[in-house]
Amino acid sequence: MGHNQVRDIVIVGGGTAAWMAAAVLATGLPQGRGTITLVESSAIGTVGVGEATIPPILQLNRLLQLDEGELIRRTQATYKLGIEFRDWRELGASYFHPFGAYGADLGGVHFHHYWLKTQQGALSDYSLPAAAAYAGRFAAPVEDPRNVLSRLSYALHFDATLYAAYLRDVATGRGVTALDGRIVDVALDGESGWVRSILLEDGREIAGDLFIDCSGFRGLLIEEALNTGYENWSHWLPMDRALAVPSQCSGPPVPFTRSTAQDAGWIWRIPLQHRTGNGHVYCSSFVDDQQAADRLLDQLDAPAIADPRPLRFQTGRRPKAWNRNVVALGLACGFVEPLESTSIHLIQQGVTTLLSLFPRDGINKAEVAEYNRLMQRDFERVRDFVILHYKQTLRRDTDFWREMAAMPVPDSLSHRMELFAANGRVMIEPGELFTETSWVAVMLGQGLTPNGYDLQADLLPEAEVREKLDRMRTTIARGVQALPTHKSYIDRLCAG
Repeated sequence: MGHNQVRDIVIVGGGTAAWMAAAVLATGLPQGRGTITLVESSAIGTVGVGEATIPPILQLNRLLQLDEGELIRRTQATYKLGIEFRDWRELGASYFHPFGAYGADLGGVHFHHYWLKTQQGALSDYSLPAAAAYAGRFAAPVEDPRNVLSRLSYALHFDATLYAAYLRDVATGRGVTALDGRIVDVALDGESGWVRSILLEDGREIAGDLFIDCSGFRGLLIEEALNTGYENWSHWLPMDRALAVPSQCSGPPVPFTRSTAQDAGWIWRIPLQHRTGNGHVYCSSFVDDQQAADRLLDQLDAPAIADPRPLRFQTGRRPKAWNRNVVALGLACGFVEPLESTSIHLIQQGVTTLLSLFPRDGINKAEVAEYNRLMQRDFERVRDFVILHYKQTLRRDTDFWREMAAMPVPDSLSHRMELFAANGRVMIEPGELFTETSWVAVMLGQGLTPNGYDLQADLLPEAEVREKLDRMRTTIARGVQALPTHKSYIDRLCAG
């Protein structure tokens, strides 16, 4: 088998990962270069747990040239301005992780240092997305940077099954061939050990030059065929099970996701137009399945419309996301619990990074190594951010939380926490997913209070700083009142 050209791409699996890969590659690669074939089995269900996204999803929509109104209608979507965390720092406490910046920097010094200095009002008062979320209001941001409404940043909640179906229509409309069949064998090249073809139950053989493995936790190609291995992160993130259940809508959908900490995990709430998505992520070493199901159903704010669906997982990643001529995406590549709605983003990052490094001729070792380096970086940064929620907590009310607070964490996270604890500093490197706002929101929200703040914040007179902060809060409050309600915005522009 020769490997000097990559013309025929075979995508294995269905769901969001497979159809996102198909749509991106069909859009981003020159027409006529080769073929893209997606093989999925209608007899195998998809996980479809993740229904909340983060702002980079808008970049994907632009890349795919999607009309946002159509996407909202097709997927029963709502808007998302951030995530509310309840009972994470301690029982009864809550905070908001907003999309978009806090306040405005003064004199080249980041805003949060002035807030740390003055402690003037609640931090969320200086976030337009947070204030709008709690007021139940939303509108697309304006372009004029002088307008406070330009500071809105948002993402989407959508029905993951409907989203995959929408991407399927996009991909097949751009030339992707879809086949329904169950894979029974994988043929490897005897000399190189690369994947040569897959064999379907009905006898069809599908050959390719590059294979995309979207077969879920099973890892049909990346693991069962190539034995790539798995790096286990459960010593940092011991949650290993989840239950997902939809419920009726209890009222107008709010423009934010909610995460409520439990005795040994957390419960999500994601509002859609036609239903609410709920789930319980938990550690089976501390709570059994029936207890977890009872807790989830007890906390629904409207009747369930299905039985809870179980999912088992192990947090971690493949040591190589690209091995030989196989690229793993989605659950086949790795999994970090969806506490910060990163599951769909990591799929997006995987396929867009593949597009940016796509082989012009043959598969190049340097490009494969770079892809693996970038994906390792992205997974580890998400891992660290999620670990932060567990490590930095004041809760000691259950064995689970006491164990989480006492655990050693990766050096990369420990350094960030120590840097912030000293004087509130957050250093963001190019290409990082989470912004300074994200780290500040979660570290302060989880109870990590710095000992000081940036010395340069003392250059401005305190009276002037306080006057400017008052003006910021007033401007944000007025901006929120100028927005329509979230429901009326959806009803008017993109009702399902």
